[in-house]
This record gives sequence, C-alpha cells and structure tokens, in this order.
Amino acid sequence: QMQLVESGGGSVQAGGSLELSCAASVRTFSDFNMGWLRQAPGKEREWVATITWTGGSTFYADFVEGRFTISRDNDKNMLYLQMNNLKPEDTATYYCAEGIGNTPQDYDHWGQGTQVTVSS
Repeated sequence: QMQLVESGGGSVQAGGSLELSCAASVRTFSDFNMGWLRQAPGKEREWVATITWTGGSTFYADFVEGRFTISRDNDKNMLYLQMNNLKPEDTATYYCAEGIGNTPQDYDHWGQGTQVTVSS
C-alpha cells in the first residue's frame, strides 16, 4: 500500500513562491498517476493538478492559470508542486494522492497534508 508524506508548506506573502514535495513509500511509484489537491478552511477539497505515471502529461485546474507546475522524479519516488505568484486564495492544506481525474473522488492513498498560508 502506498504511503505519502507531504512537506514544503509554509507562510509567504502574495506573489511569493513555494515548492511542495511528496515522498512516496511504494515499490513501483512509476506505475501510478499522481495528483495534488487542496482544502481551504470551510471549503470542499478540490483538485489542483495531475501528472501521469511517466510524467509525460500534466493537467491543471483552471484557477492555476499557469502559476503552478507539477513534476515527479520516479527514481526518487518524489512528487513536486512548484507554486509561483501565490495569491491569498491559495491558502489551504495541500495533499498529494494517487490517481487521475479532476475530482477528489478520483484519488486514493492521501498524505497528511502540508499547510500553505498566503498573506496579502
């Protein structure tokens, strides 16, 4: 069973950047499509981005607007989310999970999350 541990969250001012990391404990990480999702206080969890198992295709929610980049290193069992030009509305707990699709129900094996806070 896959175990996922996120890191890299923190507090930044609007316009700043953060890179989130997700370490996967699984024998064949390269077999799995992976995604990032987030949940803001008082809101439903929402999909952010997905990368296919080879890294050959990536998909983003409309609100990303070219500011985030999802990537992976299959040799290191690592998933990343580079976030630039952060906005206060990006404040949320960010989760990595296994799966593909644009709803949280498409994903399994969630990590514990890492908090991102963006101040104006």
